[in-house]
Amino acid sequence: MSPTHPVTGRQPWTFLTNHAHVLLCIARSPTILIRDLATQVGITERGVQRIIADLQAGGYLTTERQGRRNRYAVRTGLTMRHRLERGHPVSALLDLLRDPPARAGPRSPPPPRRLPPKGGQGKRPAADRGESMNDQYVRSNFE
Repeated sequence: MSPTHPVTGRQPWTFLTNHAHVLLCIARSPTILIRDLATQVGITERGVQRIIADLQAGGYLTTERQGRRNRYAVRTGLTMRHRLERGHPVSALLDLLRDPPARAGPRSPPPPRRLPPKGGQGKRPAADRGESMNDQYVRSNFE
């Protein structure tokens, strides 16, 4: 379901597993629908159901039926399972990633500047001509 890389044709890798993604989405929205989880994580609904069953079997997630919907509760006091993370509570991961940043932080590079074409309004922007910003800069300043 994730888009493939245009050059390699492979799906891009991420630092977190789909289990972590599902747990994070549930922690953010305890009444989220499986369909919405699948869309956000980028996997099938059946994949989400398997992950929820894994998390429930491991004791990390409980489910309470509320009418026609489920309400999930993450047991944040449990520790992570892998030997490299053992001893760290799930809450440490969720606290780190629970709220996405409102805007880009200071480490994010600034957006690229569009240089105006030199000497004319009839010229198309570099992106429309298939030029890179560097090509446009060189052309406008050295030709």
